[in-house]
Amino acid sequence: MFARIEPRRQAAKYVRAVTSDLPKRNGWTIAEWVGDLRPDATQRLLNRARWDTLGAMSIIRRFAVDRLDATARPGSLTIGALDESGQEKKGKATAGVKRQHMGCAGGIDNGINTVHLAYVRAGTGHALIGSRQWIPAEQISDPVTAIITGLPFDLTFATKGELAITLLSEAFADGVHLDFVAGDEVYGACTTLRRFLEAHRQAYVLRVRATFTLTLGGGTFLTGTEAVAKHLKQKRKWTIRSAGDGSKGERTYAWAWIATASPVHFLLIRKHRTTGELAFHYCYVPDGQPATLPRLIAAAGLRWPIEETFEFGKDLFGLDQSQVRLYEAVLRHTVLVMAALAICAVSAATARHRTDTQAPPPTHAEQRPPEDPGMIPLTIAEIKRLFNAVITRTLSLEHTAHWSTWRRRHQARARWFHRRARLTTAYAQLN
Repeated sequence: MFARIEPRRQAAKYVRAVTSDLPKRNGWTIAEWVGDLRPDATQRLLNRARWDTLGAMSIIRRFAVDRLDATARPGSLTIGALDESGQEKKGKATAGVKRQHMGCAGGIDNGINTVHLAYVRAGTGHALIGSRQWIPAEQISDPVTAIITGLPFDLTFATKGELAITLLSEAFADGVHLDFVAGDEVYGACTTLRRFLEAHRQAYVLRVRATFTLTLGGGTFLTGTEAVAKHLKQKRKWTIRSAGDGSKGERTYAWAWIATASPVHFLLIRKHRTTGELAFHYCYVPDGQPATLPRLIAAAGLRWPIEETFEFGKDLFGLDQSQVRLYEAVLRHTVLVMAALAICAVSAATARHRTDTQAPPPTHAEQRPPEDPGMIPLTIAEIKRLFNAVITRTLSLEHTAHWSTWRRRHQARARWFHRRARLTTAYAQLN
């Protein structure tokens, strides 16, 4: 819960210290958060206080998108990444709770699921900009359960794909521009979502199962697996490209694409270079927009930051620790976490270029390590640690700054050696 952060009135002073030029350049101010020794006030804020939850979400969405865009390189890709995040629950009194598949539990468990939309700006940062909890149909149709869990009277059942349409509609209404929408198989299998995106001429790269059926030229129908076996037997039809820069270096895969009977639809295939495992992406690029293999690969690779956003949201801000039961309270807790995450993500993006002092990456397998590895840029996690140090006074600022510097330098050194190890492995494979 947000109370874990124990914010105090020094919050604004902290952010100005970390990103001294942000308020002057963008003219924004930050509300002063006041923590509580007891959970009563926070519970009242989430359960009974009168405030516009969706209006607050819209403000956070516009804030995150505008600030990330302001610090991004011109022309860098913008991705709307869709995914769901689970929260385990022990009882049966929480809105939306039931035994269901949950990624956080590694299988079937008792809990709730929420669909999220993340805004990802290539080379800059990412933040959550929309969320909606998935509610089972049986709870909506049961009047007693609906009243106990505080479900809205006008709430109707929606699949996760339909919830994604709601989130995208709200983002479009706020003027959010996306080069691509990306998502996993849950959203790739939703025909309604694909039709919605195509009606809005919104390009997408959505994961689909290997059994997804394509219509190829001449009216041929093939599954993804069958299409690969028939048209991609030769190695020359695959290209080795990076799906993006990970913490341990470039994430390289073998890629190929297949045209369909439609001039605006494609099948993008990713193959793991070691295991040969295949992943399929159904792509739509409307007329007038560039449809190139490197661009589709870049869009597919920019889906993974939403997983990192979930990690930060859960580990740093209690995204999965709401401790509330009502439908509106769960959504309000998510909105508060989104606000904290957006502020730290914007701060990290703004400080990225002036705090990144990493040594140049290795160019060959025998290269000696640099004497000074430099430091990785300030991350969301590091900014949150500095934030806590300023507002709690549990440790001296000098102590906190020392360990922050040590961690960033150690991570830069480890990253350099990981990249050299990959070069060594690639050299061994060639010989």
